[in-house]
Amino acid sequence: MRHLTKLTAALSLAGAFATSAIAAPVTYAVDSGHTFPNFSYQHMGLSVQLSKFDKTTGTVTLDKAAKTASVDVVIDTTSVNTGSTVFNGHIQGEDFFDTAKYPTATFKSTKVVFEGDQPTTIEGDLTIKGITKPVTLKVTHFATKLHPMMKKEAVGANATTVIKRSDFNLSKYVPNVGDEVTITVALEAVAK
Repeated sequence: MRHLTKLTAALSLAGAFATSAIAAPVTYAVDSGHTFPNFSYQHMGLSVQLSKFDKTTGTVTLDKAAKTASVDVVIDTTSVNTGSTVFNGHIQGEDFFDTAKYPTATFKSTKVVFEGDQPTTIEGDLTIKGITKPVTLKVTHFATKLHPMMKKEAVGANATTVIKRSDFNLSKYVPNVGDEVTITVALEAVAK
């Protein structure tokens, strides 16, 4: 009977360790080739302009069992892509991103809210030009799966938020060029 009790205790302990190993958080490296923060704004009441950043790095940590996650990304602001080489240079100047002084922007999550197995919002701190403001990204798509080419676990998401560029010392030409900027992020990351 004593041996059976010890065996039961050992199996329970082994089961607990196995469960915690399965439920462990996974850290994913941002896939820069498939991660693009886009931003759009009203231009002189004529159109909505769309631009993006071509270089983004960072990590996503996800614990599916615990329904917790974190996101930490760095955007290379010198990689801004407006579709015009001349405007790319202009928007990197002191009146806008001032990339000579601030070559990166960052987002660090403070809370990820889940409904069931899906994250619905990501709260965090956005830093542009050395100014940090809280933002909430609404998750419009989320998926995890085995990456068919890399044969590693991968995570993907789309999320959006609206900021005021004047909050980040980017207010040149307001109100002719809209103060509100919609940020839409397409992100993919692969398990390390």
